[in-house]
Amino acid sequence: MHELGITRSLVELVRTEAEKQGFTRTLEIRLKVGEYSGVIPDYILDLFPHVAKDTAAEGAALVFETVPGRFLCAGCGREGPVDRKAARCPACGGTDLKLTAGREFFVDSLKVE
Repeated sequence: MHELGITRSLVELVRTEAEKQGFTRTLEIRLKVGEYSGVIPDYILDLFPHVAKDTAAEGAALVFETVPGRFLCAGCGREGPVDRKAARCPACGGTDLKLTAGREFFVDSLKVE
């Protein structure tokens, strides 16, 4: 379960920022999660209270924003979403697709006091 490592890294990032910036409490952590990132937000939500206990991240709300997948079709040049089941360009039916967005996972912002 790589979400445990991700959650630990998230809490470590908050700890590092708290030391640098001098805050003691994190109210909210906003995260961007790509549709194709492989990260399961529910697992992070379950793990977070245990990993964040007794840290500046304890009690913070986690807010996830999904970044939809976008693909570039080599056949016709269309860029946009593709039906997961079909895995074909909706414009030309091509299958030579390159993922251009949707693998992201990063902290977008921290709300602290």
